[in-house]
Amino acid sequence: MAVSRASKKAGAGFDYAGLFAAMLASLVAGSIGGIFTYPKIATWYAGLAKPAFTPPNWVFGPVWTVLFLLMGAAAFLVWQKRGSAKGAIGALWVFAAQFVLNILWSFAFFGLESPLYGLITIVVLYAAVLATIAKFWKVDRNSALLLVPYLAWITVATALNYYLMALNP
Repeated sequence: MAVSRASKKAGAGFDYAGLFAAMLASLVAGSIGGIFTYPKIATWYAGLAKPAFTPPNWVFGPVWTVLFLLMGAAAFLVWQKRGSAKGAIGALWVFAAQFVLNILWSFAFFGLESPLYGLITIVVLYAAVLATIAKFWKVDRNSALLLVPYLAWITVATALNYYLMALNP
């Protein structure tokens, strides 16, 4: 009985509705990039020469969905500590900046049909993701760890973007 009371107390203060809202908001905000991306996949992107390590098109949607959900969860963990952890608000601003850069990449690469502008944007995005991880680490280490898969995917995306630029002058 004592164990169940303790576990109820431990979970009682967690804001599951807030977590869900943050994850949903991240997913919805992330889908803005799709406005620029989806119309170009079967047309412009399909015509590009691609490196051998290019994932199949069907992989991108599920991967980005998971990444946006993780990003929302990470931001939520930092948001919860905004009143008690020094630097939480600043970390959230850095997070917001990298999120905007993420959407801008879709515009630069797909919307403008420019691997060059995409590469410039994704390099800045990469630095912003690193900065976000560093800032989140100081506030809540779990939030920073939730962004590691995002960093890994951005690493692949940066390499892919570079090769798409090189193969399609």
